[in-house]
Amino acid sequence: MNGLSKKLTHLKRVVKTTATAEKCKSLLENCAKTKSLRSTKGVHAHTITLGLLPSLSSNHLLSLLTAAYALCGHTSYARTLFDELPRRTLLSYRSMIRMYTEKGLPNVALKIFGEMLRSDKHKPDRHTFPYVIRACSDLLLLQQGIVIHGLTVVSGFIWDTFVGNSLLTMYMSCGDKKGARRVFDAMQARTIVTWNTMISGYCRNDSPKEALMIFKRMADAGVDADCATVLSLLPACGRLKDFEMGREVHSLVEELSFWDSLSVRNAVVDMYVKCGRMDEARLVFEKMVNRDVVTWTTMIHGFISAGDIKNALWFSQRMQLEGVKPNAVTLSSLLAACASLPHLRLGKCLHAWAIRQDLQSDVNVETGLIDMYAKCNSFRLGYQVFAKTSKKRTVPWNAILSGCLHNELAREAIELFKLMLSEAVKPNDATLKSVLPAFAIEADLRQALSIHSYLVRSGFVTRTEVATGLVDIYSKCGNLDNSHKIFNGIPKKERDIILWSTLIAGYGMHGHGEMSLSLFNQMVQSGIKPNEVTFTSVLHACGHAGLVDEGLCLFNFMLRNHSDSLRVDHYTCMVDLLGRAGRLEEAYELIKTMIFEPSHAIWGALLGACMIHENVELGELAARWLFKLEPENTGNYVLLGKIYSAVGRWKDAENVRVLMDEIGLVKSPAQSVIGAATR
Repeated sequence: MNGLSKKLTHLKRVVKTTATAEKCKSLLENCAKTKSLRSTKGVHAHTITLGLLPSLSSNHLLSLLTAAYALCGHTSYARTLFDELPRRTLLSYRSMIRMYTEKGLPNVALKIFGEMLRSDKHKPDRHTFPYVIRACSDLLLLQQGIVIHGLTVVSGFIWDTFVGNSLLTMYMSCGDKKGARRVFDAMQARTIVTWNTMISGYCRNDSPKEALMIFKRMADAGVDADCATVLSLLPACGRLKDFEMGREVHSLVEELSFWDSLSVRNAVVDMYVKCGRMDEARLVFEKMVNRDVVTWTTMIHGFISAGDIKNALWFSQRMQLEGVKPNAVTLSSLLAACASLPHLRLGKCLHAWAIRQDLQSDVNVETGLIDMYAKCNSFRLGYQVFAKTSKKRTVPWNAILSGCLHNELAREAIELFKLMLSEAVKPNDATLKSVLPAFAIEADLRQALSIHSYLVRSGFVTRTEVATGLVDIYSKCGNLDNSHKIFNGIPKKERDIILWSTLIAGYGMHGHGEMSLSLFNQMVQSGIKPNEVTFTSVLHACGHAGLVDEGLCLFNFMLRNHSDSLRVDHYTCMVDLLGRAGRLEEAYELIKTMIFEPSHAIWGALLGACMIHENVELGELAARWLFKLEPENTGNYVLLGKIYSAVGRWKDAENVRVLMDEIGLVKSPAQSVIGAATR
């Protein structure tokens, strides 16, 4: 009887323990859903007190505890329990992968996923794949993402919308728009998240046109936009300057009652600003009850971009009067306004304000100050700002290099660039854009060879814009062979109009007019449309080489096929070309047919040619125009006097000198280099 009683007591204890364990499991499942760390700790303590964990059937309970702690975001507790699990379950693996992904540790999440696959005991499910794909997305691991994509296909989860959306995000984050589009087109069911992921992905990858096309497909499919949709669409409209589409999205915002969102209102203002519609932007701005620093900064930046500095400064005052404190972005925009004016005094006031607000160390403010001082011809003050920077960021270096060029300090720019490299600061495209022209200005072949070697070692030389800079440098140094070698090293498909024009100008500069013409013909045959700069370069080349008929032929080609590229400079080149050849009447007839008002450069070219060929009649005509256009230019009076003297009209030559005296003009005295050296 006692034995039976003991068995019944044990059985009751087992039933009670099992019931308690089941209750704990139910509680843990609820803790995981609510993500309540406090409740999870309470249940955990209860299981320890009741002695539930050491039992042989505790693996599932431990797995639930691990999952609960993981979903609550308690990394250390979840990891400890996960490591102590006798047998790891799919739930524990899935929870740990999710936790590490959400905690910003995607590399650890992928490591655990790899362990799971190698165990060959559990296969990932529809709840596991999205977090693994997100981990690849966060690390920009496209190839690993493609492998995971393949696993979803093999596992049969590719048709799950949540998995599909995760793949779209991964491909877009890695810049693979085609991969994302293939997934999108294959999806059988699409949610608003799907459409938004494609729209925002195209925007992030500089494809605003494709973003708008996806939105139109979304509308045709009868899917209603949400707040996230318009927040992606408005920047796309701004990027494309598509005012009409932007206005449609604005109407959609009001129709769907998204106007309560400040971020949406700011996006609408920004869209109108980027479209250059400051009147519409201002109307929206004035209707807004609440405005933050982003709203004000957007308007200030818009006025600056439109060249309306007065309103930009007025809005900055209004902002402060309304109690909105400017931030570093606002300040950098205002500094840009001072640079464009230029307005040194106001720039100094902004500098002082930045110091008071402790914003002077912000990289945007530092860059804005350096640029402002350089544009206001106070390079020394800009350099003082630069000297106080950390010297580890590329942007301030770019600003000071650009400032050197603006102030014609080419040699100083080169020395600073060398210092930048010695400080182990990595140059970028903007750096080279600022410093390569300095090497061209210096025209030092030794320096040119040095920068060329660096660009080869660093891999920059393969970029077309960098190669163009090198072509220009070697051309200025007179080494046309190296210029042409670099040009030939660029694949034909990547040779743009700027590269062609630079090489053409290089040959023309050194009197190789026939080669310039040959290159121009090659460029046209390759399908590149010449622009006004190219035509100017070739016409100059013809002028330097005395290729009159060739120049006329080219000019007529312009008139027939590229009249939209015609500029005053082209007529100046032709007048100079014909004038040098003694064909003065033709030059004058060309001036009379001009669609532009003849400039002082054109009449100056004709007057110079008249002096060379002693043509008094046309010389007087050109001089009369020049006296009106440039009344204080003594050179024009001197040239006319020389024409009169050359043909023996001494009285007229004397009258020109008298006229100069009456006006109060004095001919600049000639200077002797030897005399200057001995003084």
